[in-house]
Amino acid sequence: MKILITARLPYDVKEHLKGHEIDYNDTDKSLSPDELISRMKDCDAVISMLSDKITADVIKQCGKLKVIANYAVGYNNIDVAYAKEQGITVCNTPDVLTQATAELGFSLIMASARRVVESDKFTRDRKFHGWKSDMMLGVDLFGKTIGIFGFGRIGQAVAKMASGFNMNILYNARTRKFQQELLTGAVMTGFDEMVAQSDFVIITAPANEGTKHKFTIDSFKKMKRTAVLVNIGRGEIIKESDLADALEQKLIFAAGLDVYEYEPKIEEKLFALDNVTLLPHIGSGTTDTRKAMGALCCDSVLTVFEGKRPHNAL
Repeated sequence: MKILITARLPYDVKEHLKGHEIDYNDTDKSLSPDELISRMKDCDAVISMLSDKITADVIKQCGKLKVIANYAVGYNNIDVAYAKEQGITVCNTPDVLTQATAELGFSLIMASARRVVESDKFTRDRKFHGWKSDMMLGVDLFGKTIGIFGFGRIGQAVAKMASGFNMNILYNARTRKFQQELLTGAVMTGFDEMVAQSDFVIITAPANEGTKHKFTIDSFKKMKRTAVLVNIGRGEIIKESDLADALEQKLIFAAGLDVYEYEPKIEEKLFALDNVTLLPHIGSGTTDTRKAMGALCCDSVLTVFEGKRPHNAL
């Protein structure tokens, strides 16, 4: 079988897929849309990245394709419905990146609340001349209220971490999670109620028609002036220009972003603001997690080649 791997991975995919023909984009350059189609055309499988747009038009040109293994938990870059119609299995990488992504989200909460990045720059710029009682004042976490938008695996992992800070946990999701409510004390609320009551709001939801631009200037006006917003879900859930305005106008205290509306492009106004922490989409970025994601993608491909259905098939 022939397998296309569209980007370099921190995992020995060649060894894992030994015995098959590998077309490996082992470079620092992403495949253009035309290159992607050209190299997928005669492949039985593709291990793809979120940046690869595998639309119905792309799939139509790949008559041999049996499986798409997306190197991410998200899969909004793939026309899953059309792939299913064509008998193509689509897989993602759930579970293996849950903890790493949740940890990154909580890191953004703490960094934004305590102005860690801003304080680091202040110190590096040699502006620190001694302790002052009103210098770089942030907001407390312990005993405060956190609102989690999207309560899947990652959202639930964030809730467990928040419980260690004795936080009141609210969440907004499509379905109620009774077991997780028992484990964490989380309470399901309406969206407007959640954003109004929360001291911290973290987005862990996927991108879909119901979540796109869920957070706009209207949402930010309902939030507390001392609130912190963090996004580790999908960038298009926030209308980025509205967030920049809200931060500039001090409608909320701070924000921390790991994903962006038009990634990798970032709203220009955000770069000038001290009350936002900007990360380069590193939610699952630990050595162990990225290796586990690579192994799962390879296992998914091999399982389909054996005529079986992978446990992580969508």
